[in-house]
Amino acid sequence: MSEKFQLEKALSELEAIVRKLESKDVTLDDSVALFQKGVELSRKCTEKLTEIKGSVTKLKGELDSLTVEKFDPDEQ
Repeated sequence: MSEKFQLEKALSELEAIVRKLESKDVTLDDSVALFQKGVELSRKCTEKLTEIKGSVTKLKGELDSLTVEKFDPDEQ
């Protein structure tokens, strides 16, 4: 079963990868593997942010189309 993508978790993983790559305790092979994983996480984050932006834009459009009517408690 595939785990649902979590943006916050992926961003934390990216930060951890950057810290590891910035340390001098990583071999070249490990650096390449970490870089590849970072690129993949970055791609997934970009896709998720694009999806979220679309949802927000749609909701904003729906909100903009709402009309406001003055409430008159005496009118029933």
